Amino acid sequence: MSRAFLRDDAEGEMPRRNYGLPARDDPEFDRVAARAMLEAARVSETQLAERATGYYWGEPALKPYVAEILAEAERDGDDRLEQLARRFLR
Repeated sequence: MSRAFLRDDAEGEMPRRNYGLPARDDPEFDRVAARAMLEAARVSETQLAERATGYYWGEPALKPYVAEILAEAERDGDDRLEQLARRFLR
């Protein structure tokens, strides 16, 4: 098959986006991972964020941080972020 029809960003490769994640043992990792998950969902890249963070959508360990982000989104009037945070917390 011609290489013209092969995806260079095929499944299994590492995420292209830099999520700005600290080292896994950094105490802020989960807080940053929660925001990365929501921001990735905003642009339909949830699967890439899951690979980058090592967490799946709805991860219980991230819920306290997502709740903080929800409050921030409500305060700032960011309807899309609010919607995503509520969906994550279900």
